[in-house]
Amino acid sequence: MNRLSREKQIQIISALVEGNSMRATSRMANVSINTVVKLLQDVGTACAEYHDTHVRNLQKTYKVQVDEIWNFVYSKDKNVPAEKQGQFGIGSMWTWVAIDADSKLCVSYLVGNRDLEYAMEFMKDVKSRLAKRIQLSTDGFAAYRTAVEVAFQGEVEFAQVIKLYAELNNDHRYSPAECTAIKKEIVTGRPVRDDISTSYVERQNLTMRMSMRRFTRLTNAFSKKVENLMHSVSLHFMYYNFVRVHQTLRCSPAMEAGVTNHLWNIGDIVDLLKEQKGHTKSN
Repeated sequence: MNRLSREKQIQIISALVEGNSMRATSRMANVSINTVVKLLQDVGTACAEYHDTHVRNLQKTYKVQVDEIWNFVYSKDKNVPAEKQGQFGIGSMWTWVAIDADSKLCVSYLVGNRDLEYAMEFMKDVKSRLAKRIQLSTDGFAAYRTAVEVAFQGEVEFAQVIKLYAELNNDHRYSPAECTAIKKEIVTGRPVRDDISTSYVERQNLTMRMSMRRFTRLTNAFSKKVENLMHSVSLHFMYYNFVRVHQTLRCSPAMEAGVTNHLWNIGDIVDLLKEQKGHTKSN
């Protein structure tokens, strides 16, 4: 990895964050697939550490929306070999995402299972990054009620958006089910009803599927290892928060949220690798 020039690292990372697969990136950059994988692992680790350290004490964040997006690792559940069934990181995986509705900042993310244990871990992390009481909107997943109560101890305006869907027949196998009704249910506090929504975080689902090849449906670009999925998600949200200009904000979400005072570029992400190595040596 030390033989990779900074320009080549920028080229590889730029290709990855724009939705190219690792093999396509290796061909475009004229490097081996192992080089791309190693760089993704290193930069993903650096991005996760930076997010964990700096996306905290969010003074401007008030309206937070939460959702989970599905993909799979290694194989779909029905194709998991008997000897690998029950192993973490094999089969269905979920990426939990919390978005600030105003700044569009990704407050927190977590890759794991869709169960109460991960819901509690995720909501505790969300709470730890906030500077004040917020209004929280989630979907109707039942585990959120317990997780939010444990994490916030009632100090939150919390509501759920519960959607009802029509039954999907076999003629529309790859089409989403039609939403027939939406119910806004207040759980804790006094949230503003007009602000009870998950539309922004659900729109982030599309951004993730367009920006990370491994999230694209009906392809062979799915993750083969859960660790690489985690690194890819960390890189995506670093780029989304700090580098990518939001069309309506005309600045990055991190700038709008007050996390940074300037617009980053891919080179700044590459420079995180040097900071990480320097920190490792000093320890």
